[in-house]
Order: sequence, then structure tokens, then C-alpha cells
Amino acid sequence: MRKPVRKVVFPVAGLGTRFLPATKAIPKEMLPLVDRPLLQHAVEEARAAGIEDFVFVTGRSKRAIEDHFDADTELNRTLEERGKMDALEEVRHSEIAPGRCFYTRQQVPLGLGHAVWCARALIGNDPFAIVLPDDFVQGKTPCLKQMVEAYEEVGGNIVAVVDVPRERTSSYGILDVEKDDGRLATVRGLVEKPKPEEAPSTLSIIGRYILQPEIFDHLEKQQRGAGNEIQLTDAMAKLIGNQPFHGLRFEGTRYDCGDKVGFIEATLAHALNRPDMADKVRAMLRKYC
Repeated sequence: MRKPVRKVVFPVAGLGTRFLPATKAIPKEMLPLVDRPLLQHAVEEARAAGIEDFVFVTGRSKRAIEDHFDADTELNRTLEERGKMDALEEVRHSEIAPGRCFYTRQQVPLGLGHAVWCARALIGNDPFAIVLPDDFVQGKTPCLKQMVEAYEEVGGNIVAVVDVPRERTSSYGILDVEKDDGRLATVRGLVEKPKPEEAPSTLSIIGRYILQPEIFDHLEKQQRGAGNEIQLTDAMAKLIGNQPFHGLRFEGTRYDCGDKVGFIEATLAHALNRPDMADKVRAMLRKYC
């Protein structure tokens, strides 16, 4: 029997330079989609997929992340005394249970692969998920849950993928596909940020992964790739041929919240998906469109 996926890594050490000056004092992962930070949306997606242990790879000035997922007894007591039970329920929902929340530091920004490598002692010999909060995915079934279900079918390593215009392949990790049934693509190779004319396909990896712990054997070598950084894609490519490797076309819509316009679009999409505010937001938009 294959091991279940019960651990997730959130690489959240980035500086958020595209959102300065907002991110000068606030971690970009704590920017809110309506009333919940991006990172909380990512944590809730992981919970829905059966994840039990949450590992955050942070950097300097990220204390707000730790405080957000901690219990605030004074705030909880104040809300309870004032009878604000709905707000109290929301606040308690943001808390992660004791012994299930772990933090480690990425002292130097050396790329996504390096950030994941920093979590190696907390992952051990277990399969694990990686979620990048910048990628917000909206759908009936949470993206990571779909990936866990696919993992239970085929095992090995799975990445979430979307088709991108060929001219944009130079911004993503791209799959070299052996076969494709329209849902799961069997991967024979990965290329990080290829030139459009050299891209083996237009299937792009987004910020959702399920990986086997053997990835750390390759990340341990600290080999530099594109951008002179330690690329996760390069290490994943070395697993192909030794373990099953698939790309999953998930059901849902992905929004790039690392981009300002993408963040606005994600905020609107999330608001329009909420029954408590959808009608009011539609009415508001009519004034501007």
C-alpha cells in the first residue's frame, strides 16, 4: 500500500516585490481575498484534501503568518463576551491545532527548490504536497483534493497543470508528455521556462504538487538552474523514469495572485462565488462596467 499524503509545505519566504509598498510590512501571502488571507485559502484547500501537518517555509518579517494561525485567547474571549459568535467561529476556523503547525526558515532566497529542501527534516520519508498560495484555484472540488484522489489511483508524483499560450511557456515549468488521456498526462520530461519555440508542449505546472521524499536526494546537491536558482523542476525531472510521474488537468479556474490584475480578478471571482455578497458585488460592478 502506498503511503497517504498527510503533510503539506507552503513556501512563503518571498519578498512580494510585485506588491510593494503593500508588502513592505505585510507578507504577500497575508493579502486578503475578501476577508481571508491568500494563505488561509491555501490552508483550507489542504485541509479539504485530508492534510494533517502544515509546514511553512518562512523568511524575515513573516511573523504575521505565525500569529494568524495561532490561537488568540484574548480576541476569542472578547468576541465571546460581546456575543459576536459568527466572528468567533471564523477566527477559530483560522487556527491550526497544536502540534500540527511547523515553521522553518529559508535564510537566503535561492529558489523554490531550495525552499522545499529547507523543509526536509519536517517531511522525513513521507510523500507530501506543496501549495503555492499565489495560485488561487476556484472549483467545486478543491484542486489538491483532486490531486490526492489521482494520487490514490496512480501513486508517484503528480503536478497540477494548465494549458498556456505558447508565447508564455518561458514563464513556467513545461511538461514533455508521453501520453495523455485528457485528464492525466504521463510525463517523460520537464523543462523549466523554455523558449516558446523549444517548449515540448504548452502544459504548464501551477503551484500544486504531490511529491515523493526522494526529491530531497536531488535537492540536496544544490545544483543551480534557470535564474541561477535551485529549481524544483530540475529535481523533479530526475525522478522521472524511477517513479510514476503525471500531470493532472484539474477541474476549476486558476488565478495568478502574484500579478496585480490577477489578484483583482481572483478577488472578484471569489466574491461572486459567495452567496452572502454575490448580488451586491454584481450591482456594484454595473456602476463601473
